[in-house]
Amino acid sequence: MKRKTLFVAIAVLLLGAAVVWFFMPQENEPSPESRIVLEHTHRTFIAPSCFDDSDPTNFLEESTLGRAQELNYPPHSECTEQAFESNQDSPAVRLLKELGLMEKTQIDW
Repeated sequence: MKRKTLFVAIAVLLLGAAVVWFFMPQENEPSPESRIVLEHTHRTFIAPSCFDDSDPTNFLEESTLGRAQELNYPPHSECTEQAFESNQDSPAVRLLKELGLMEKTQIDW
């Protein structure tokens, strides 16, 4: 009987820790695989949501954020910089955003 009580106590403790973790805010950063447009003339990168307002040249390439970081390309504009800012969401909020139950604040990643 004592062994069963110990097992239940450990299970409740682990479940409580998982629930606390699920609702605790965490630093989230964009994936290096996030799609971007490299603007080779200005040696910058552009977020897809900012492309129409960026006035790009013809020397463009579709790539990833990781590639732009390898090339040391900075964001093309403030819009692109804001599009790839990290945020402080909990795993619960991230899940709700992925399911479409909450509006995403970062549409590019």
